[in-house]
Amino acid sequence: MAPKPHLAEALAAARERTDELFGLLVPDAMYDRPIPERHRNIFYLGHLEAFDWNLICRRGMDQPSFHPEFDKLFEFGIDPPIGRLPEDKPSDWPAVAEVHRYNQRVREGIDRALISGGAPEQYWHVAIEHRLMHAETFAYMLHNLDPNRKLAPAGSEPVLAGAPATPTSIEVPAGIAVLGKRRGNGFGWDNEFEEHCARIPAFAMDKYKVTNGQYLEFVKRGASAPFFWVRRGGEWFQRTMFGAVPLPLEWPVYVTQEEATAFALWSGKALPTEAQFHRAMDRSPNGGGNYDFRSWDPVPVTAGAEKGFAQLRGNGWEWTSTVFEPFSGFEPFPFYPGYSANFFDGQHYVLKGASARTAACFLRPSFRNWFRPNYPYVYAGFRCVENRA
Repeated sequence: MAPKPHLAEALAAARERTDELFGLLVPDAMYDRPIPERHRNIFYLGHLEAFDWNLICRRGMDQPSFHPEFDKLFEFGIDPPIGRLPEDKPSDWPAVAEVHRYNQRVREGIDRALISGGAPEQYWHVAIEHRLMHAETFAYMLHNLDPNRKLAPAGSEPVLAGAPATPTSIEVPAGIAVLGKRRGNGFGWDNEFEEHCARIPAFAMDKYKVTNGQYLEFVKRGASAPFFWVRRGGEWFQRTMFGAVPLPLEWPVYVTQEEATAFALWSGKALPTEAQFHRAMDRSPNGGGNYDFRSWDPVPVTAGAEKGFAQLRGNGWEWTSTVFEPFSGFEPFPFYPGYSANFFDGQHYVLKGASARTAACFLRPSFRNWFRPNYPYVYAGFRCVENRA
């Protein structure tokens, strides 16, 4: 049976998102390396199609390879510790035109496979969501590229002004948090299973994400400035996707997990656990905004504020204090065994929510993001909790 038409539509939409990102680059920027620890842009141009080809056509349909060298070259990304740098040179990579020819042939093969329905439907969901993940990760990579190396599209100006965010917290009574996902209840990545319950003592959590303005007070008292900030002439600015702007005090601050933890301790509070975040989501199920590629940058934390917790989904991922570990009953995908298991190393922390560049499909409550605690590049903020028990 052929896959449902919505998969074809979803794949086309995901391709449009990643094509848009590569279209931002000036011609010779394809060999730039915006983040020192990661691959050059040219890798990601080939990686998305190579992943689809290796999963759908080679594994799912047992088709012979037409370009084994590229299938292998573009297969895997990297997750290096900060400061461990790759040593490749631009000349080590193929010409852009050659990669485009490979990509075109891959897409033709993938489209034929979608019509024939020869690969398991689960593979299609993996391919689509994998591409959408890269639509976000490649965006924050390009965020670090010199603005002169990018072409700003119309309507990319950031929203700077917003209503002041009065620091306030919301009480959450003791109760049950539901984490994870039931098997057979729609697509999920291996680390999302199984669904389980956790009893959570009472706590209070910030209504809003911590803002640049709040964090600025921490910096004035000796803390290091976040990666996204830059100081010019005695004033603080924030690097947006297409240039620096005077520091927007009502934007959520983007920091590492280590920085978020330090601020929380300085405030006499703590970061929420993954289970506490779920408990808060249960009490503000509609809390969200500024996700699904709605903007290139954050908006004020008060934008679209609800009665409950504001922006639990969108406008920046949120760090938790929970180490990324498997749930009970974890089973790796047999066709992608290292997707999660390679990161169950005690060196990655769970993030919840979403950023402005997060696709809507990842807003399902069970989805889990994770990064190293000192990783500075991701669109990630936080809010604090006070435990009542």
